Amino acid sequence: MKLRIAVNSCCWAVALLTLPYKGLAAEKLLGIHSARTMSQSMPWIAQEIGLFRKYDLDFQLVYISSASMVTAAMLSGDGEVAITGGEAIIRAYVQGVTDFVFIASAKNTLTHSILAKPEVKSAEGLKGKKIGVPRLGSNSHYFAIQALRQKGLEPREVNFIQTGGQAETFTALISGAVDAATMTGPSGGSKAIAQGFHYVVYGPDLRIPFVAASLVTRRSVMRARAPVLEKFVRVMAEAMKIIFADKELTYKVLAKQLRINDRKVLDAAYNEEIKVLEQRLEFKTEAYQAVLDEIAKVDPRATKIKPQELIDRRTVDGLEKNGFFDKLWAGK
Repeated sequence: MKLRIAVNSCCWAVALLTLPYKGLAAEKLLGIHSARTMSQSMPWIAQEIGLFRKYDLDFQLVYISSASMVTAAMLSGDGEVAITGGEAIIRAYVQGVTDFVFIASAKNTLTHSILAKPEVKSAEGLKGKKIGVPRLGSNSHYFAIQALRQKGLEPREVNFIQTGGQAETFTALISGAVDAATMTGPSGGSKAIAQGFHYVVYGPDLRIPFVAASLVTRRSVMRARAPVLEKFVRVMAEAMKIIFADKELTYKVLAKQLRINDRKVLDAAYNEEIKVLEQRLEFKTEAYQAVLDEIAKVDPRATKIKPQELIDRRTVDGLEKNGFFDKLWAGK
C-alpha cells in the first residue's frame, strides 16, 4: 500500500512546536482513512502544521478506498487506528469481531448527495436508472438507500453500480457509465456540479444520522497502547479546531491533497460538512443505533447490541474532565 504522508511547516507549526508534549522519543503509529474528504482530513491538517511532532508521534497514514477494506486491514493488523465510516466496522462487530471499538467521532450525520445528468429531473426520475456508488455497503450506498426511501423509492427500483472509489464514481458519472451518483466533498459532489450535473437529492438537508467518520481501533490495541491512542485523539481534536478556526489553511491543505484549486468547489465542500462536524469529537448514540437498525434487517443479531457496547468513552471523557477541550476552544 502506498503511504500518503505530507509533512510541511507553516506559521502554525512554529507556534505549536514551542509547546511540546511531555513525552519520550516519537512513537510509531499506523493509521488508515477511507475517504479523501474534509471530515477525514484531520491527519492532513496535523501533518501540515506539525501536530504529530508536537505530541511525539511518528504517524503514517494509509488511504484505503472503502470502509469494508479498512475493516479487513484492521483485522489483519495493517492499521492500529482508523478514521472511517462505521457500518463495516459495526457489521463485523455484530458478526462476532468484538475487538473493534470506537474511541471518538468526527461526524455523525451523512452529507452525501445524489447528482444526476440534466435529463434526470428529480429523485423520482431515478427509477430504473443506474446509480454509481464506490462500494456496496459503503457510506454512500447506505445514504442512497435511505434518501431514496424518503423519496418513495425502494432500493430494488434502481440499479446500483459499484465503481471502486469516489474518484471512479466521478469518472463513471462524467463518462455516462451511470445516470446518477452518490457523492460528497470537493472531489465528488462539488466537482460534479462544476461539470454541469445537478442535485436530485441534496443530502445535508436530510440530516440522516450515521457513523460517517469516526476514530476506531481494537480493544487489544487500546489495552497495549492507550497513552499513544490518547495522543492521537488529542492531535485529531486540535486539527478539528483548525478546520473550524482557519478556513484558509484548511483550503490550502485540501487543495494540496486533492489537487483542487477552484475556490467555489472548496467553498461548497466546506459549507456542506462544517455544520455537522463534531468540535469535541463527541459520539451520538442515534448515529450508532441507525447503523444497527439497518444491519438488523439482514442480521437479527444486531437487535441485541446497544450503541454503548461499541464505544469506549474513556479518552474523550478524560479530555473533557481535565479541561483539554475547554482550553482548546476557549475564545474559539
